[in-house]
Amino acid sequence: MYTLGIDIGSSSSKAVILKDGAELISSAVVQVGTGTSGPTRVMEAVFENIDLKPEDIDYTVATGYGRFSVENADKQISEISCHAKGIFYLVPTARTIIDIGGQDAKAIALNDKGNITQFYMNDKCAAGTGRFLDVMSRVLEIPLDKMGEAHFKAKEWASVSSTCTVFAESEVISQLSKGLTRESIVAGVHKSVATKACSLVRRCGDIKNDVVMCGGVAQNPGAVDAIEKELGQKITVAPNPQITGALGAALLAYEELLAK
Repeated sequence: MYTLGIDIGSSSSKAVILKDGAELISSAVVQVGTGTSGPTRVMEAVFENIDLKPEDIDYTVATGYGRFSVENADKQISEISCHAKGIFYLVPTARTIIDIGGQDAKAIALNDKGNITQFYMNDKCAAGTGRFLDVMSRVLEIPLDKMGEAHFKAKEWASVSSTCTVFAESEVISQLSKGLTRESIVAGVHKSVATKACSLVRRCGDIKNDVVMCGGVAQNPGAVDAIEKELGQKITVAPNPQITGALGAALLAYEELLAK
């Protein structure tokens, strides 16, 4: 049996195909999300190099911000449930999940069976999210994929105290004009992200290991380092951290098939 999980976020679209709820057949990520060509393109991409067609899929679950826009999905399930399922499958020792995506951040607490015991989500403001880092990357003229490298070159961490992306942009411009190094500002930006993410984690109660991070920001080692320092705990970055929601959706699709 083949199942498809498709995760349509605000800034990217992801898809995963599983065989019999265990074997990863294909995965794809397209860096545009809901309201764009992303859903169509990720569907094309996930079938591109395999001997399967959409009609071979037995069940499809859609998740993410744009899940209700996915045509032909058999079911829509929240991203909280899908990330929990995907992370617990990849890292069975996971008890705390930090997911930072394009325009939101989530903290999820799990028990030893992988069930969600608590979660908190910041989806009202782009501060502390991938969008925040995109803006800072542009202002600092450092590519996103180089921000981690710059972070580890910082001799000190600048203070980025603004809780609003627009105000933080002005703050960073002011710091540049005062002669602060770009590296120190990058480290300060990452600390700002860490502060916001960890405030969600702490609201979930006692922080239990293992702490696992997913989402696009998990690919930024500087942000991961800042969160580790803020929590005072080691963080495990999920394998292929962008596709954990789509993976969880494909796993839940398999469970739906078995329940029929």
